[in-house]
Amino acid sequence: MAQPSRDVVSRVWTLPNVLSFIRLLLIPVFLWLVIVHADLAALIVLVVSSVTDFFDGYLARRLRQVSRLGQLLDPAADRLYIFATLIALAWRELVPWWLVAAIIARDVMLLVLGVLLAQNGYGPLPVHHLGKVATFALLLALPILLVDQAFPQIAAVSAPAGWAIAIWGAFLYWWAGIVYARETRRVIALART
Repeated sequence: MAQPSRDVVSRVWTLPNVLSFIRLLLIPVFLWLVIVHADLAALIVLVVSSVTDFFDGYLARRLRQVSRLGQLLDPAADRLYIFATLIALAWRELVPWWLVAAIIARDVMLLVLGVLLAQNGYGPLPVHHLGKVATFALLLALPILLVDQAFPQIAAVSAPAGWAIAIWGAFLYWWAGIVYARETRRVIALART
């Protein structure tokens, strides 16, 4: 288990946190744009969100403004974007609802694991690199699937690429979930012995 960094600050208003707040505020805008079929504008919002996602982490490390709030906001914003994109695309029947259910079920499992860890006196597990790769794959795949709607002339290329990355991302998402479940079981077993 990774120990919390001594460099973590407790300030709320840091530049990286402001970028994360902007990302969170853009989620309802993105949802509305997808629902009203403003696909190009939705894609632009998604790209802006992705750029701020990169910069909030980069700036937090570079400016030594890693904060506990930022450590919570960044993955929360990632998950909310994934959920919002999945739900909006499923609402428009561009992705199947089983994919939405699979992604949400994995995060519900992680929520249960978090409760179990808390009951045994532990905080959340450190983010595993497999989880980061899975999140990246989903955050890459879903906009590619939206590109089909904004630019139908490239759908013959973007659709297969988007689906391949989405299926792989969902698989990795669950694989990371299994890794977290095994680590939770190991940590709790150690605590009881």
